[in-house]
Amino acid sequence: FCRVDPYGFERPEDFDYATYEAFFSRYLVVLTRRAIKWSKLLKGNNSIQKSLKVKRYIRKGIPNEHRALIWMIVSGAQANMEQNPGYYQRLLEGEKNDKLLEAIKTDMNRTFPDNVKFRKTADPCLQHALYNVLVAYGHHNKAVGYCQGMNFIAGYLILITKNEEESFWLLDALIGRILPDYYSPAMLGLKTDQEVLGELVKMKVPAVAELMERHGVMWTLVVSRWFICLFIDILPVETVLRIWDCLFYEGSKIIFRVALTLIKQNQAFILEATNFPDICDKFKQITKGTFVTECHTFMQKIFTDPGSLSMATINKLRENCREKLLSQG
Repeated sequence: FCRVDPYGFERPEDFDYATYEAFFSRYLVVLTRRAIKWSKLLKGNNSIQKSLKVKRYIRKGIPNEHRALIWMIVSGAQANMEQNPGYYQRLLEGEKNDKLLEAIKTDMNRTFPDNVKFRKTADPCLQHALYNVLVAYGHHNKAVGYCQGMNFIAGYLILITKNEEESFWLLDALIGRILPDYYSPAMLGLKTDQEVLGELVKMKVPAVAELMERHGVMWTLVVSRWFICLFIDILPVETVLRIWDCLFYEGSKIIFRVALTLIKQNQAFILEATNFPDICDKFKQITKGTFVTECHTFMQKIFTDPGSLSMATINKLRENCREKLLSQG
């Protein structure tokens, strides 16, 4: 058994190898089939237009060898990078804000301590690339600067793209366009979306919403890391990557689909909770186990389980929740 997964993460002591092997041998067949279809779609010219077919392909998963390229294209990062040649390098060579550098340095050793590629002893040590990407981004987007959580996202991007500049532009796509205002100092977008999830749960899984209310559990206590880290360190790597495939193409509503599916699928289990700590514990447990490891079936579920979920609905809820938050502030 391999103690380290293909992405460099050490597997925990209690890792269930038997279940994982069984899943992966089935998943490998799927991956091989998808890889052939993707190669035909890209036909060696490395460009795609958005279409229903492409959306369907992305929902079924992007093979690892094409992942960085597809993320770059569908998120708009590729176009931005091509329109700004040399910009990333200039950010690294320009004037620096010492407070920003200090904040980023502090988080370096805390980023993926369980990943061998981010260790000081690794060669190449990905901490250098991570540091550069975060420093460049902090100077590119001064309104955001640096905020905890961004280190994990940038780290994942580096693991997939193996390229600093591409990781920088993908981070820009996520923070600047895909996620509304999650990392600004006031984190208004993040707080808003947690409330939006609460409203969606009221509509789609009312019994759970009622339980949360009865015990006075705020959504931010159980789901803030889902939003801030985009499920990194919450769900298994393969599953996170499949979620991100869709996130780059379809935008932030994917996060709600995943959250609703986790809650809906585990409704009976969550409802067994009888007090505050119990509820918090159940929310930790629903992100583990076979259901989330089987990423292929899990991804099919996120598009069926929560039912219809239009961007219009989400935007309307966002408006209401944002107003409520601002009036409380």
